[in-house]
Amino acid sequence: MLPDDSGYGTARLGFNELNDGQLPAAVAQCVSAGDVQACLDVARGHGIPIAARSGGHSYLGYSIPDQGLVIDLRGMADVTVRPDGTAEVGAGARLIEVYAGLAAAGRLLPAGSCPTVGVGGLTLGGGIGVLARKYGLTCDRLAAAEVVTADSCLRTAAPGRDDGLYWALRGGGGGNFGLATRFTFDTAPAPALTVFVLGFPAGSVPQVLGAWQPWVADAPDELWASCQISGGTPPSCRIVGCWVGDPDGANRLIDQLVRAAGTTPSSRTVLPKDYLSAMKFMAGCSHDTIAECHPTWEGGRLTRTGFVAVSRMFGPGPVDPGRLTDLMTGASGVDLLLDSLGGAVGELAPDATAFPHRESLASAQVYAGATPATEARAKAAVDAIRDGLAELGATGAYVNYIDDTLPDWGRAYYGDNLERLQQVARAYDPDGVFAFPQSVTAAGSRYGRAA
Repeated sequence: MLPDDSGYGTARLGFNELNDGQLPAAVAQCVSAGDVQACLDVARGHGIPIAARSGGHSYLGYSIPDQGLVIDLRGMADVTVRPDGTAEVGAGARLIEVYAGLAAAGRLLPAGSCPTVGVGGLTLGGGIGVLARKYGLTCDRLAAAEVVTADSCLRTAAPGRDDGLYWALRGGGGGNFGLATRFTFDTAPAPALTVFVLGFPAGSVPQVLGAWQPWVADAPDELWASCQISGGTPPSCRIVGCWVGDPDGANRLIDQLVRAAGTTPSSRTVLPKDYLSAMKFMAGCSHDTIAECHPTWEGGRLTRTGFVAVSRMFGPGPVDPGRLTDLMTGASGVDLLLDSLGGAVGELAPDATAFPHRESLASAQVYAGATPATEARAKAAVDAIRDGLAELGATGAYVNYIDDTLPDWGRAYYGDNLERLQQVARAYDPDGVFAFPQSVTAAGSRYGRAA
């Protein structure tokens, strides 16, 4: 699809409205790996930026390169569950489509909460989600990946087959090593779940955060919980969680948290759910159909927004709750989302896959809605909190929350795995066909700075 074609105006768009000024030279709507190979054969060697787009949620719009070629994978969204429980998933499937397809077969895959995020980008960057402490990251469930590399070769990366590539695809970030077109996942039986939301009064953030950190660190693997802090004077917070089990078990753990915090929640919701219903609850579309959970802007129902977001990764130990509260004081319009890790995530060594943050207590996403007129101010606000978190010891960052002003970003995203990732990238893309501003090969090999 070219700029003069009908439909280009919507086909070119990503999720973040702040990237609407980026105008791809073409959008190739692919339905097979062969289509992807043909695109590369045409574009390779002409200096044209090339990027795959799955869900289009790249925070900086790297999946819609200006004057580049968008290889749109949304037509490759099938989900098939085999009798042995493994699932074949097209790289363009959105998460709610994956959840619905798996739930119909009584299976689950741990992944994120946003229903319109594409499974491709999420998996390649790691895949933090609400079932991670029990079932691992999404990339930990990746049994094989079909990938078109820069030379247009279709490869299947799996244990014993392109081992280096297989290692890199599990947390090394999208767009660095090739264009993934299909995934095979090891799924798990879908059990009964319990979801919960606790709202706490404004001014209680130090007490709640101080209790939440050791509580979630010591909790059974079946518990996942997010501490979500909204900036203000004073800041406020809530706890959102998911428990693999019945409400009685969830309530016992919640009571422990409330006692430790010494603060009574102003609201408390605890609900039993099946797997699909729990994922819809976390996605904020409990009362919608699957189609309504992932409306597309191409179809006329716009669900896009403008925002800026950055990240940090907590260390294995807690951060000072009072100092973190100070960071959020007065930061109206900014949210800090702390998503718990540990459990199954920490059972692997930091170099077992490309995802290095195995010892982290939680990921931290700093988010603010923005328009073009307010973008600079919002970015300054989230950057200040990001840098303040680093001073508190949270120095890593999550590549799926990609951030163009992050200091030493290569090292922050990949830690000690950076050099090995660069070796893999250069082996499979020696000519830089998939180059972009924060690609693995653009990171300084010693300090993680832009080269």
